[in-house]
Amino acid sequence: MQQDKQPAYRPVVFRDRAAGYAFLTRSTATSEQTIEWDDGKTYPVVDVEISSESHPFYTGKARTVDTEGRIAAFERRYGGEEGQS
Repeated sequence: MQQDKQPAYRPVVFRDRAAGYAFLTRSTATSEQTIEWDDGKTYPVVDVEISSESHPFYTGKARTVDTEGRIAAFERRYGGEEGQS
């Protein structure tokens, strides 16, 4: 394996702004922003839009889609029965 071809693999903080949740892990992601973590060290921070703390599947707040209502609205708008002019 060639050296100097792989990106740096280092500790990075991922922060979910929507849930106010952050976790420290290792990654090759880069960021200009930094944050001081609980251990007193400074790490790069990557803001994410969704994580396991705010994802509807993991939080149990998944919403059901009203497909029947959407189909009925489509049929009303565009004429759902075949053979109509």
